[in-house]
Amino acid sequence: MRPALLACTLSLFAIHAVAAALPSEADVNATAAEVKAAEIAFARSMADRRFDRFTDYVAEDAVFNGREMQIGRAAVLKTWKAYFDAPKPPFSWAPDAIAPTADRHHAISTGLVHDQDGKLIGRYTTIWRKEADGHWRAVADQGVGVDCPIK
Repeated sequence: MRPALLACTLSLFAIHAVAAALPSEADVNATAAEVKAAEIAFARSMADRRFDRFTDYVAEDAVFNGREMQIGRAAVLKTWKAYFDAPKPPFSWAPDAIAPTADRHHAISTGLVHDQDGKLIGRYTTIWRKEADGHWRAVADQGVGVDCPIK
């Protein structure tokens, strides 16, 4: 086979393999629903004052960035433990958009953050990863206040 023809044939096989590997819209929507459920449960752990449940949603290699950066699960949990000490949660959050990747092993979620009186105080963005055990865990989280200018 001529080199150019061989290259074209191999390219067609490669394109077909990539196209075949892409998920359907239903698959992407199902993944988005899984991540939304994880995000809601994550937020519910704060509302229910259940730090033990919160900890299960934080990946070992997580990086959370809010008032200060926390690198690694231990640092995240050390900082966030204080948010669970009071009888009422200091804030709440809920997702308003979820976007999974085509491999369905990562997703981004974003939503609004409210203080305990219901006042809008910011927006969060979380990157999720589906772990080997099938559980979704936050690998990166960024919160910004409503007064944060977009640059």
